[in-house]
Amino acid sequence: MDNADYLDVALRLANASLADLADLRAALHDEPWWADRTTEADLAALRTVATTLRQALDAAVNDNADAVLTTVNTLLTTHPPRPRLSGHSSGETPNWHIHVAEPDAPPAQEIAAAAAWGLAQAVVRHGLDRWGHCAAQDCATYFVDTSTNRAKRFCSARCANRVHVAAFRARQRT
Repeated sequence: MDNADYLDVALRLANASLADLADLRAALHDEPWWADRTTEADLAALRTVATTLRQALDAAVNDNADAVLTTVNTLLTTHPPRPRLSGHSSGETPNWHIHVAEPDAPPAQEIAAAAAWGLAQAVVRHGLDRWGHCAAQDCATYFVDTSTNRAKRFCSARCANRVHVAAFRARQRT
């Protein structure tokens, strides 16, 4: 994984409902090595992490640098990354990458550390002017705007299309 992957984990965790274990596993769909091992204990721990991630993202969206600094540092202190070089073999050449927790750590520990590290790295890379909250009224999804013109207003093309089609239909009725 790289820092962009860790940010993706942070955003998926913050945007997930986490009502049950199935929701957590769905949020971790790209990381089956975590999703397949998660338990109710991991779910309980990650609900708290998700709440703190949302606080940090709210602060970023609202350009509140002090709150971002405090909240992200709280995440990093509570869930510190413990980097470990790994070289899982796939044939003759190892697949070199870094894990952010001990090899035998519970999934929640590694997921929380990855999310905290990903968010911290993204704040360093993008600052605070690239964070957003979907403009669709019925969507509460956070995102980072990596577009060239910094004009992203929706979390996805699906939300953008839905809002634009509704606006078009409303105009046609009048």
